[in-house]
Amino acid sequence: MDIKDLYEQITELMDKEVELKGWIRNHRKQKELGFIDFYDGTYFKSCQLVYTNALNSFDEIQKLHIGSAIKVIGIVRKSPKEGQEFEIEVKDITLEGECPEDYPIQPKRHTREFLREVAHLRPRTNLFQAVFRVRSVASYAIHKYFQDRGYVYVQTPLLTGNDGEGAGEMFEVTTMDLKNIPKTKDGEVDYSKDFFNKKVGLTVTGQLEAEAFAMAYKKVYTFGPTFRAEVSNTKVHASEFWMIEPEIAFCDIDELMDIEEDMLKYIVKYVLENCKEEMTFLDKFVEKGLIDKLTKLINSKFVRVTHEEVIKLLKEAKVEFEFTPEYGEDIAKEHEKYITEYFDGPVFIKDWPKDIKAFYMKLNEDGKTVRGVDLEVPGAGELMGGSEREADYKKLKQRMDELGMKEEGLEWYLDLRKYGGCTHSGFGMGFERLLIYLTGVENIRDVIPFPRTPGNCEF
Repeated sequence: MDIKDLYEQITELMDKEVELKGWIRNHRKQKELGFIDFYDGTYFKSCQLVYTNALNSFDEIQKLHIGSAIKVIGIVRKSPKEGQEFEIEVKDITLEGECPEDYPIQPKRHTREFLREVAHLRPRTNLFQAVFRVRSVASYAIHKYFQDRGYVYVQTPLLTGNDGEGAGEMFEVTTMDLKNIPKTKDGEVDYSKDFFNKKVGLTVTGQLEAEAFAMAYKKVYTFGPTFRAEVSNTKVHASEFWMIEPEIAFCDIDELMDIEEDMLKYIVKYVLENCKEEMTFLDKFVEKGLIDKLTKLINSKFVRVTHEEVIKLLKEAKVEFEFTPEYGEDIAKEHEKYITEYFDGPVFIKDWPKDIKAFYMKLNEDGKTVRGVDLEVPGAGELMGGSEREADYKKLKQRMDELGMKEEGLEWYLDLRKYGGCTHSGFGMGFERLLIYLTGVENIRDVIPFPRTPGNCEF
């Protein structure tokens, strides 16, 4: 039986014998009795085991260390302790796996920096039991949202020959001997000698391939790992992270914003309803007011403003920003914070200057801006980025030429505009960015099981 079953069926199980398997989180020993804080990972709450010296195995049980894996047979009893519904009166404990006294996860407060060093053990702590349960439930909610609405889940390749964002931040993948790299007559790397006979890297986005499937299924989404070889050590950047990227045919930018808003509200609501114990813990110990913040988002109407309107607001603000807001330029974190506070809620910023956005975004009639949109949320900043895609072959080709992009390797992407193309839009949401927002845990290294960041690829 699992601890989850105990909590859900406690009325029927009272005074019944149960068998449980799990681990010791804490062990308080007294002369004639002892108390074990016992958990098995199936439920956020643990349960208390009580044993006395009436047991023949009393002395052996007293020797059990924190972290040990045990099998327990006992009787469910009503607990005399206030705030504790039940406890287990131990009949027998069998040691499944011993744990020495130098076990790093002791019943005390550990810093998150220390816990990153023992990332293989940190899921056993209360904080990470909560965080990674929320991660699991949020992941399911994302799939459920799209599946229930007829989207096709597309697994796009991790190995790719195209830089979908055009930012040049790809990890290269090769089987060549790095001590003896083959060169061409011009002294360049001879990729024809490599495994794929061409330059290949780890994907930075599944969007381009998802667009191909949207032209066949109308509504698709990807949800998988992406990679950035960007040397950035901020709290919100990682070298490997997960992305959710829907693509929808016959959908313009306004309809896209409707979908983004609806999806986010659905996920937040689902997590609040299905991770009540975890969210209560995070609200109390990580971010005060977290549940109120998320509830407010669910009940709010997202504001929609243009990039030009945002810059005008920032320039008129009686605030001394570190970075001066300028028309035609990106906005900084401090600007995002001001805008969400000004509108007191989530804000869609649309119609961005074309020169700071990706090549595939549809050009507006003014010739200066594109139909791109970023969603800014209070306390987290940018959470999603999307756009209506350029559906006109000639305009997309012209934009690629302007940016000096090679057509080689992207012929198939241009074909999507030649062969039955249509108005279509899509967005990307970093899963870990969402988790930072949902949990209040501000560092991306603490919402992904085994983080990969510059200089760090442990475990």
